[in-house]
Amino acid sequence: MSSRAHWERVWSARSPGEFSWHQRHPALSLELIRATGAGPRTRILDVGGGASTLVDYLLAAGFVQVAVLDISPTALDLARQRLGERASGVGWFEGDVRCFVPPHPFDVWHDRAVFHFLTGVEDRAAYRAALECSLVAGGEAIVATFGPEGPTRCSGLPVVRYGPEEIASELGSGFQLVESREERHRTPAGVEQQFVYGRFRRIEGGVPSDEA
Repeated sequence: MSSRAHWERVWSARSPGEFSWHQRHPALSLELIRATGAGPRTRILDVGGGASTLVDYLLAAGFVQVAVLDISPTALDLARQRLGERASGVGWFEGDVRCFVPPHPFDVWHDRAVFHFLTGVEDRAAYRAALECSLVAGGEAIVATFGPEGPTRCSGLPVVRYGPEEIASELGSGFQLVESREERHRTPAGVEQQFVYGRFRRIEGGVPSDEA
């Protein structure tokens, strides 16, 4: 089964609030995005955003250049339906992050729980290439994965667990770890999961910003 077919089946089986990763208020993601120094016109890409409520909170906070990338059209449709008229102010990209070619550079890349599904070396290399292609020099990537004490599987798939230094190693020498945080996420079913967040600054080889 293809990745797209798998995630379409997953998203068609439940309502968004029933998924283990669901957060009503993505507080830590918002905090880390603010820590980048982001302003209203900062270009933010939420990778694997699906039906996440992060986009709602970013719009409510006054950000006007927000985009969401997800492999599942069903997940994106759920988010658009929830936002209603506000959805027209968001960039929506349907596709696999490993093949993503951005239409323009971004200042902030946010990924909560896509990277840990990439269990193959080639998959992680493709992710890194998409990140490097998408993020401006000096831009920041926020990448969150299951931590060392987190689950070994999610949504029927194996995952790779990371500490912040291990994520940094995977992203390579072009990214500097600025800070790391741990989150004990409680699922809708009441199960506690360890997440590790890293905030990374692109320090070399970035694509030029058209606002420079």
